[in-house]
Amino acid sequence: MRPNLLLALACALLSGCTTTSLGRVTPGLQSTASIEKAMDGGLIGRELGKGLNTRERRLALQAEYTALEHTPGGKPVTWQNDGGTWSGEVVAAQPYRVGSQDCRQYKHAVTGTTGTREARGTACRNEDGSWTPLT
Repeated sequence: MRPNLLLALACALLSGCTTTSLGRVTPGLQSTASIEKAMDGGLIGRELGKGLNTRERRLALQAEYTALEHTPGGKPVTWQNDGGTWSGEVVAAQPYRVGSQDCRQYKHAVTGTTGTREARGTACRNEDGSWTPLT
């Protein structure tokens, strides 16, 4: 058996791994803390997240990670806080290759009581499953 196939089979059996939309098997980032670390604040960690509380920022950051890691290009990933005051939508473009890394452009729109604001960025995926924002 090929080494990649063995790794995929082992991960499937152990459930600590996920298969990404980019066709790689990586250690699963299941906890909120690991996603926060993997995204290095993402777009929501900047001006876009102004006015959001900690829980809302986490929901938004998880949506960014899901859009980049698991969602086909052009498909929205949405989030909403419990009270419905804040919501958002993240849309990632198709992945492209830069050297040995897969990268994706993405946009995140946040809607709240003051209207909708949007930010765009690019992130590249590291071998450990984390995403490094470039912009």
